[in-house]
Parts: sequence; C-alpha cells; structure tokens
Amino acid sequence: MTEATPAAGTRPSAAAYRNLIVATVGFGLTFWAWNLIAPIAANLNDKLGFSSFQQSLMVAVPVIVGSLGRIPVGALTDKFGARKMFPLLAALTIIPVLLLIPAKSSYWALLLVGFILGLGGTTFAIGVPHVNSWFPPKQRGFALGIFGMGMGGVALSGFFTPRLYKNSENLPFWLLAIALAVYAVLAMLLLSDHPDRKVPATSLMSRLADAGSLRVTWELSALYAIGFGGIVAFGVYLPTYLKTWYELSPTDAGTKAAGFALVTVLFRPIGGWLSDRIHPAVVTAWALAVVALFAIVQAFDPSLNPVGTIAFLTMAAGLGTASGSVFALVSQVTPQQQVGSVTGIVGAIGGLGGFVPPLVMGAIYSGKHSYALGFMLLAMLALAGCVYAYGRMRDAGAAAPRVATRPAAGYQTRMAGRDRDQ
Repeated sequence: MTEATPAAGTRPSAAAYRNLIVATVGFGLTFWAWNLIAPIAANLNDKLGFSSFQQSLMVAVPVIVGSLGRIPVGALTDKFGARKMFPLLAALTIIPVLLLIPAKSSYWALLLVGFILGLGGTTFAIGVPHVNSWFPPKQRGFALGIFGMGMGGVALSGFFTPRLYKNSENLPFWLLAIALAVYAVLAMLLLSDHPDRKVPATSLMSRLADAGSLRVTWELSALYAIGFGGIVAFGVYLPTYLKTWYELSPTDAGTKAAGFALVTVLFRPIGGWLSDRIHPAVVTAWALAVVALFAIVQAFDPSLNPVGTIAFLTMAAGLGTASGSVFALVSQVTPQQQVGSVTGIVGAIGGLGGFVPPLVMGAIYSGKHSYALGFMLLAMLALAGCVYAYGRMRDAGAAAPRVATRPAAGYQTRMAGRDRDQ
C-alpha cells in the first residue's frame, strides 16, 4: 500500500490551498482564544492583587492543558479527519471564552476557566496532519510553515485584546466567541479531508503507543519544546516581564509582545521554506544558536531601546525558524497515517516547553528580583538543542529518503530496529 499523499512531482491542487487557508484561519482564531488571559493578566492583577507566581500560574494553565490535549486530539484526527475535528474544537472553545466574563472577578474561577480554555491550543494537532496530507513532500515544509502562521493568533491577542478590554471589559470575549461560531460553520462547509486519506483500523491507545515507541518522536519533541515552547513562553509571559522589569503600561507591553509574536509568525514559513532546500536539522541548529546568543545578551539586562528590542526580535526570528524546521522534519520522517499521533506528542511536549518557563521566571523574580538567570537557562537549552540537532538529527533525517513512495515507513522500521538495539 502506497502512502496516501500527493506524489513528489505533482503540484498542489486548488483544494489543497483552500484547506490550507481555512485550517490556518482556524488555528489563528483558536490560538487567540488560547492566549486570551495573558494580555490582560496585568489588568486582572491590578483588580485582584496576586503574587508574581500566581500570575504566572494563571497564564500557564491553558498552556499545559492545550499541550497535553494535543495527544488525544492528534490521534482522533487520524481517525475522524480534520473536517469533523476543526469545527468541533472551534465550537467547544466558545464555551470557556464566554465563561471568562463571569470568571474575571475571581482568581480561582480564572484558573478553572483557563483549564477549559486549553481546548483552543489543541487545534495544532488537527491542522498539521491535514495540511501534510494535501501537499507533496517537497512542498510540505513551506505549507506547514504557512499553517504555522496561525500561531499569529497570539500576536493578534496581544495587540487587540488589551485594547478591546480597555474599551469594554467584556468586548474581547464576545467578539472572539462570535468569530469562532462563524468559523465553525464555514469550516464545515469548506474543509475537506484528502480523498485518499487512510483511516487507521487500530485503537487510539495502540496508535499512540506506536508513535511513542519511535525514538525520533521524542527527539523531535525535545527540539520543539525549545523552539515552539520558547514562543509560547514568551507569548504568555513577555507582557508581564516588560511591565515588571521595564515598567511599561499594560497596553505598551501587550503591543511589544504582539510584535515579538508577529516576528515568530513571519519566520515560521521561512524555516519551512529553508528546510525544503537545506536539511531541516541544519536549519534548526543555526536558528537555536541565534536564540542562545541573544538570550545571553538579554541576561545582562540591557536597555529596552535599542539593545533589548533587537535581542527580543532576533530571538523571535530564531524561535520561529526553528519551529518551522522541526515540523518540516516531522513530515519528512513520519508515515502519513501516523502524522496526527506523532504531531500530537511532539506538539504536546512543545507546548509543555512553554508551560515551565513562565513559572520559572515568576519564581526567579520572586526570589532574586532579577530575570537574568532565566535567560541564561534559555541560552543553555537552546545551545544544547543546537548541538543535538546538528550532531544527531542530520543522521536521523538521512535515514528517510525523501521520495514519494513510503519514505517514512521504511524510516520507522529502521528506527524501531535501532531503538531495540539500544
């Protein structure tokens, strides 16, 4: 049985681009919802008054739930397809968005609703296998990079949410709920699963176990935890950091955080595009090296203008590039029928990589009244990822010939044998 994806020499169809656009819009809207709390955390703190750690926990809870939720959502997408899963998740995300209206006056209510809001972060595991199925191997990196631009929902949230909230406290929640409802209807009409999509016959747990048995799943997860995890961590904590350390207003902090997120969005497809032409492990290594260098620069607490701004925007470019290149490697070495399951695991670990740093940064500042140690830890992690990507993952990618006929299935067999030998 051949892999049910377009052949390497074919050109994507109009349906492929339609599905890419619809999936990207859905990803952006649900990511906006996923990041609703962080841009207004400072405003909520002014009203409710909680510690730096409590604020970090409040913005981190949706991250961990959305990250872990990608594992079952990815496996369910393998089974039911994106045409059913995307509208369903968009509709379900409306519930916590509207619940934030009564919850915003209580810290514990915010934690509970934030837990449910994690639903919005799971759609990444729907879109990756869906887009992957519609595009030929040599164009998947760029296509997945375009889809990854949906994480610009974080930038949209950072820019618009505090402004809408300032105008009317309930306005951002009502507008986003309406947008999600409209999208759910349009997605049912416009999304379509690939006609040759193979529906797995095995159980969800069996598919997750198979994906989890591959060593490369965990290697890619570790790299994605640094790249995408860094993006998520900055997305949820950068407004707090800028307000606390540089004494910016909540609106200015949200605007600058939105600029950071926008750069990551723009560089994600660049990472995918480069990976279609250069080995994705090499792209990942160079991108993480850049992140490590400028994290060290920021650890010395430079003035925000211009050194701090340059450091943050350059780190954003590196993290965005690394996120795009890692998933180009996922699509290269994973059997099409397992992309959802592997994506779920890799995406979950990547999201968890964004859960820990806000808590660490909050705890460090509470104890040391400085963020320098946090940036040095980021530099060490990025440098470790750089060395591992260049030294190990180039060989892992080479084990999977980039051809149309089951390139990843053979890779899976070889890797499974290598894992047993080890």
